[in-house]
Amino acid sequence: MDYKLFADILEATMIICFGISWPLSVYKAWKSKTAKGMSILFLGFIIIGYTAGIVSKIINPTFDWSTRWWIFVCYCFNFAMVSINIGLYFVNKVRDNRLAKQEQV
Repeated sequence: MDYKLFADILEATMIICFGISWPLSVYKAWKSKTAKGMSILFLGFIIIGYTAGIVSKIINPTFDWSTRWWIFVCYCFNFAMVSINIGLYFVNKVRDNRLAKQEQV
């Protein structure tokens, strides 16, 4: 058995399973137009984790880009989705603050 391939498949499965939730989260944040229920601290830790995964692939001299590039792509996709979520958090936070000020008047 090729344990390296098996380990890669397990890692990719984990990344893909997490990755399925991020587009759904982006959609929810976009449709709801509110930052309520979102945690910027949580998103910050997640983006740090994906950054660490990406950097680990880049600096690992034994990482075989010719056959394992798809794992790197999974990390990058998730990083992009979380980045969009962070952007939507700030856009929606401004919207929430604006609505709160209008309600006070």
